[in-house]
Amino acid sequence: MIIRVSGSSQFLITQPDHAALAGHIMRHWAADGLLVSPRREDILHAVEEHDNGWRETDAAPLVDETTGRILDFIHVPDDVKRGVWPRALERLRTVPYAAALVAQHAIHVYARNRTSADWTAFFLEMEEARNRYLRQTPSATLEELLHDYAFVRLGDLMSLTFCTGWTGPQTDEYGYSIRLREAHMSVSPDPFGGQRVPFEIAACELPDRPFRSAADARRAMVAAPRITVTGLTAGP
Repeated sequence: MIIRVSGSSQFLITQPDHAALAGHIMRHWAADGLLVSPRREDILHAVEEHDNGWRETDAAPLVDETTGRILDFIHVPDDVKRGVWPRALERLRTVPYAAALVAQHAIHVYARNRTSADWTAFFLEMEEARNRYLRQTPSATLEELLHDYAFVRLGDLMSLTFCTGWTGPQTDEYGYSIRLREAHMSVSPDPFGGQRVPFEIAACELPDRPFRSAADARRAMVAAPRITVTGLTAGP
């Protein structure tokens, strides 16, 4: 779950919805050879579906028993994080190149845990899955996959910037800078070829307060209003 706090409300956005937004934005990406890539549709499929393994987790909010706060995707327990990715890869098995890209995404986003013994089996599993799915895509090499992974990472980062409401500049290892000012997200240098890309995402609005239990939060989520959050992205 992604949580965006504004005033006295917290807006809950599911990870699959965030991934769909990332896919929408990346379909307008005109830089770095994506428009002419022979793997473009598989890349975009990976972007759109990279967080489908969170579907079960996001069906009901997880709550910190001590604070009563709903847990977002950063603060859920590590076993929950590790459990997401095998589900995602299984759902993508019929598009092996997309599955290989999503396995690489799991490796990338949790790289800081490389030295933790609790994560050793996870990295071995993800690397084996990435390599297995890549072998099912004989037209692509590991070098090409690592190049194409940039599009998954950039789509994820842009969508997360908007969904979380991060206002500080977000930078990445691919040379782009992302900044959110209210509903406008600028990306520098301009990857959209001068386009202005409008978008929207659904959110569940809850009061920004602790809950007595997960069941209490779940009841509040069921009864909460659904809203549409709109935005626009473009070059600087």
